[in-house]
Amino acid sequence: MKVLDIYSQYPITLVKGQGHTVTDSSGTEYMDFYGGHGVISIGHSHPDYKAALTKQLGELVFYSNAFINPLQYELAEKLGKISGYDKANLFMANSGAEANENAVKAASFINGRKKVLAISGAFHGRTAGAVAMTNNPKIQPPFGSNIEVDFIAFSDKQALKKHLETKEYTAFIVEGIQGVNGIWEGDTDFWKLARELCTTTETLLIADEIQSGYGRSGLFFAHQYHGIVADIVTMAKGMGNGFPVGGLIISDNLKLEKGMLGTTFGGAQLACTAAISVIDVMQHENLIKNTATIGNYLIEKIKQIDEVTEVRGRGLMLGIEFSISGKAVRTALINNYKIITGFSAPEVLRLLPPLNITKTEADAFIDALKKAVNEVKANS
Repeated sequence: MKVLDIYSQYPITLVKGQGHTVTDSSGTEYMDFYGGHGVISIGHSHPDYKAALTKQLGELVFYSNAFINPLQYELAEKLGKISGYDKANLFMANSGAEANENAVKAASFINGRKKVLAISGAFHGRTAGAVAMTNNPKIQPPFGSNIEVDFIAFSDKQALKKHLETKEYTAFIVEGIQGVNGIWEGDTDFWKLARELCTTTETLLIADEIQSGYGRSGLFFAHQYHGIVADIVTMAKGMGNGFPVGGLIISDNLKLEKGMLGTTFGGAQLACTAAISVIDVMQHENLIKNTATIGNYLIEKIKQIDEVTEVRGRGLMLGIEFSISGKAVRTALINNYKIITGFSAPEVLRLLPPLNITKTEADAFIDALKKAVNEVKANS
């Protein structure tokens, strides 16, 4: 049997990670400024994280949700306190797509509607419902094509009002910061109007914080910059620091009957241990504040590079556009300076490093970025 050839990949085999560094099979070290799509939140192989998982491995790895799991209650309490959603309920899943799928299912159970309103350029995952809400026809198969989704532009308040006032949508789903589309976000007036209209029309406001959440923006959730509270918040990626974990924060005002949602693996003992460890490390090491501080520092320094035309994002979720090829800059960074970054269409360099990087790593990145830009400029 062969592995399905479905991914475009660098010809590099990574075998080890430590802190902000990953090492390939030949022993070459790379500075990780991408974290595997923003998954690595507290750094590779964090000692506290490893110790917690190792301890739980020796106790109980998994049992189903047919039995009480005290770790779920511990996670819910800690997550409520650090996120500001302490009055809400937690439902555990395994991935971001599954979290978004369950969020819309929950909304539909609650208000009995089926249409969804989403944002142009959105990416919400790869399952049937999530793909329908993802504004990319190339990844939308015929299966699930009957799911009704309308798209509006970010911060188009007139379109938002026009659609929601029809009272035909079960939910309005919006990313705290769009990642795949090139690091974009709605403005505060847009978010506040969305909250007002969703409340008035009994439409559920779903904040997709799969990538922009868990401290990555410099607040626990990116939508909190706009002073609003969502009905449902979806999480994954940085939630488990590499362990497959997803979840939904569901307002206590929303009532769901037993059996409406369910999962076999979601919220299992090892998954909860990973998620609890991430929160503990974030608090002990003050990583949310560090994210805001280092993020602002990076933005300031990146803007000083002449070939940079725009820097978008918050904290350690940043997108950089250039007057030269951003794709070429990314290639130069990994090939010549051993720094891994991400990419968004059409030419946006995407940064999603671990939240515990320091000014030293930031300076090393800036130095390499300047050199890479000069190389690309000289060769163009």
